[in-house]
Amino acid sequence: MKLRNSMGGRLEEFEPLDPARVGIYVCGPTVYGDSHLGHAKSYVSFDVLVRYLRHTGFAVRYVQNITDVGHLSENSEFGEDKIQRQAALERVEPLELAERYTRSYFEDMDALGNLRPDISPRASGHIPEQIELVRTLLSRGHAYRSGGCVYYSVRSFPGYGKLSGRRLDELLAGARVEVQENKRDPLDFALWKKADGGHILKWRSPWGWGYPGWHLECSAMAMRYLGETIDVHGGGLENIFPHHECEVAQSEAATGKPFARFWLHNNMVTVDGRKMGKSLGNFVALKDIFARFDPAVVRLYILRSHYRSPLDFTEEGLRSARSAFERLSELRTRLARTAGEGAGSDAAADLAASLSRSFRERMDDDLDTPGALAAVFDFVRAANSMLDGGSGAGDASMLRDLIEDLCGGVLGIARRQDRDVLETGQEKLVEALSLARSALRGSRLFREADEIRRIVAEAGYSVRDLPDGTSLIKKS
Repeated sequence: MKLRNSMGGRLEEFEPLDPARVGIYVCGPTVYGDSHLGHAKSYVSFDVLVRYLRHTGFAVRYVQNITDVGHLSENSEFGEDKIQRQAALERVEPLELAERYTRSYFEDMDALGNLRPDISPRASGHIPEQIELVRTLLSRGHAYRSGGCVYYSVRSFPGYGKLSGRRLDELLAGARVEVQENKRDPLDFALWKKADGGHILKWRSPWGWGYPGWHLECSAMAMRYLGETIDVHGGGLENIFPHHECEVAQSEAATGKPFARFWLHNNMVTVDGRKMGKSLGNFVALKDIFARFDPAVVRLYILRSHYRSPLDFTEEGLRSARSAFERLSELRTRLARTAGEGAGSDAAADLAASLSRSFRERMDDDLDTPGALAAVFDFVRAANSMLDGGSGAGDASMLRDLIEDLCGGVLGIARRQDRDVLETGQEKLVEALSLARSALRGSRLFREADEIRRIVAEAGYSVRDLPDGTSLIKKS
């Protein structure tokens, strides 16, 4: 497998430090509001990476943090803590707010089919590790105390800028630089900040009461659970600078070792060409989208774009994904109903081999999920044609298992409303009505059959007549 490493910007063959194990750290959400489609694109992308690595035989430890302290508004060195600001608006304790939105975040990710991370460390629960990292940087001459704060000395680390490709003279002239009298150099960034009297989220440290800088937490937690050099560090493209650049500087200055072997960055979701985000006021909450579209459809919609490509949010795109999801679901239903009928065929075996080969080739090419899905839907068309012609039924179980393995296991789609066993009372009743409608059609009582179709549609299901039976799909 080859992945595009943001450190250097090249496709590189992926090899972990341990041939059998992979350590992955992905920057998690700052929990002060509901998740939106931008979060979904990022975390679905990295979920597929984890799934595919496990599919190919690796043992993976997946760490994704929860930022519940230290992240300031506008990603700035100054201003209010985002969580503390929102907690004041809602008149609750900051950690109460963080806990509420952490639960909300996991609800949304579960709905999307994302696997839970193996470890979800909270920044507020790892203050000792962050303090210890600051101690190390001070002792090695990469940090200094000033005005009750501790700052990282950017010029003490010659490699600063190697991830983002920025030079120090460019940074000095850039808008990111903010002048503060406590800093020796305007490029320096805060590791530990002095808490003023109104700051609620604060801890006792060797430098007085304060709280950690945003960049510090990820370095401390990644190294705590994955070691001083990790295999993959992931996050959004907007985090390359300053967040990930600062992570590289402080981690490598503390250990003298490379911090991450591969850096992967997903591109953003846009609305009319502008980045979707809470601060911009143009975000669409996942819970609102889920009220209109099955989460599996949303996942398919995301995976139709490459993780490194922007995704422009449109209703038309979601409706197209819903149609594609229904085609996939219908094939799985057909394969389930015809499993075990007839003899196997070389054509079906060749079709399965072709999908397996094409799927692997696309996923090995920097997680090309659009290409992998194209291979899947080529398979869907070919398998339907095979079944329409009366062949392939004997291989239905094998074909169904392959689709479930690749789409359900690797891509994490095709696993909800298209399930083979209908569970609720309403669904059982709808299935019975569908069977009755088929019997009426067989007796050429088409008016009565159409009336049942109308009743089933009002219940939220679509009925499609296929050569070998009827497909019943719950509408998204």
